[in-house]
Amino acid sequence: MPLTDNSSGIGYAVSMRFKWIVVGILVACPNSPAFSQKSAAIRRLDGTTISTRRAENIAAGELRNDHVTGAQLAILNHGHVAWSWAFGLRDVEKRLPMTQDTNIWAASITKSVFATWVMRLVEQQRLDLDQPIAQMLPRALNDYEPYRDSAIDIVRDPQWERVTPRFLMAHSAGLANFAVLEPDKRLHLHFAPGTRFAYSGEGLNLLQFAIEQKLGEPLDASMQRDIFAPLVMIRTGMIWHPEFAENTALRYDAIGKYIGATHRDAARSAGSMATTIRDLCSFVEAFLANRLLRSNTREQMLTPHIFIHSAHQFPTFADATSGEGEQVGLAYGLGWGLLTRTRYGPAFFKEGHGDGGENYLICFTRSGTCMILLTNSDNGELAFRPPLEQLVGDDATPWEWEGYTRDAILRNQEHAATK
Repeated sequence: MPLTDNSSGIGYAVSMRFKWIVVGILVACPNSPAFSQKSAAIRRLDGTTISTRRAENIAAGELRNDHVTGAQLAILNHGHVAWSWAFGLRDVEKRLPMTQDTNIWAASITKSVFATWVMRLVEQQRLDLDQPIAQMLPRALNDYEPYRDSAIDIVRDPQWERVTPRFLMAHSAGLANFAVLEPDKRLHLHFAPGTRFAYSGEGLNLLQFAIEQKLGEPLDASMQRDIFAPLVMIRTGMIWHPEFAENTALRYDAIGKYIGATHRDAARSAGSMATTIRDLCSFVEAFLANRLLRSNTREQMLTPHIFIHSAHQFPTFADATSGEGEQVGLAYGLGWGLLTRTRYGPAFFKEGHGDGGENYLICFTRSGTCMILLTNSDNGELAFRPPLEQLVGDDATPWEWEGYTRDAILRNQEHAATK
């Protein structure tokens, strides 16, 4: 059953907490990085299997070869965890190992978890996906302090009245990724809302702001109560929690230099969430089992809103097109990227990318086969493709569009190093 009220959520949390304790006793390995073997073999998308030991060896080899500082990986079969594993270090200076309970920055995977919470509001009739943001707010956007300067122009644009939560979650509103990337640091609509795809973290933060004004509650409190607590995601938060401190992943650049810790004091729907592989697996299992949303609501999220024809996801407004996305039916739903035409049926995915944090999640809904990769290294993306192809048989991810080819990643690293 979906988590529809506080009483059912509390009951579920209590039962899951007991289950968590039992599982922890059974699989804990106190003298080495956590590695819980859920089954003897992993079932690939084509029906073949690979042993969990072989999967660990393949993943470890790729991560070492690409100098990834630390990682957490998991594979789901039939919607349940078949294998999960932690690699490397969470703190290089102290030689502290990465574990499956290490807090790690989720980066933009935050967006999909946030979008799922938004759809709970839609189910409860507390939010209308097609109500313009301008109508959700009692005052003009530039009357609010956070947008006093950046929204001066957009509120005068006639297209502003057409920007809705649906367009923002599908990255089709027309906004740049972030206003700070605009020459004048202001919000602008680059095309008519709903007419094309352009990835925008700014859009998700704008939706968060409008919802917070409407509900009168900060996002971190809402998501903690409605998502994280009921699923016993005890090491997940939209802001930093002091209890995370004893086991958290520091972030490292491409040459292994320390970047920093991720301590977010303000919730940002575009990317502030810290989590663990265990907690994120709990979320994905609940999402696939329709315990977070009703099945028709989940299907609404995973129905294409906009098909994507661009050759690359970034830069956002590039005009180049490619046939790569066409082959797999690349599209965007509400908060999730979609592959609508693969030999294994439809899939949904989300990336996470930031300084010292590179992540990927993909699920094929017909078989309930998923893979999640979380890293604390700028080299994380270099090691994505081999495990995805060899461990689950994913030959559908559009590597060029994602920018996950080796040449593209190294080129971006070189560009970043010269800034």
